[in-house]
Amino acid sequence: MKPRISLITLGARDLPRMIAFYRDGLGFPTHNYAPGDDMVMFRMEGTWLGLFPREEQARDAQVSPDGSGFGGVVLSRNEPSKAEVDATFAEALAAGATAVKPPQDVFWGGYSGYFADPEENLWEVAWNPFTDLT
Repeated sequence: MKPRISLITLGARDLPRMIAFYRDGLGFPTHNYAPGDDMVMFRMEGTWLGLFPREEQARDAQVSPDGSGFGGVVLSRNEPSKAEVDATFAEALAAGATAVKPPQDVFWGGYSGYFADPEENLWEVAWNPFTDLT
């Protein structure tokens, strides 16, 4: 298997709210989306992000849609500097994200912070001085 992730799909409880956050708030470009569609895909650099109704996603995977707390997944975005981490974090908060952990120097030698989107999916924004992941 090739080591690649083609699409990350978040099961959305409130699809219009999540679309507004990612498209209008963060400026992620949609792909072939029309109002009323039950699936939206955002073209990103290197992969795609999708939103799909949570109940339908769970039904398709044959699992329970009930989930709470930390699901063990964090979406991460790396920036080329601490200043860019701060700017991206501020942009997410302005778009409606909730600060979980403000950007700060971290134990592994980098700088990072965490925010949650409107449905509490965790995002880390980080600067890594050891490996350029931007």
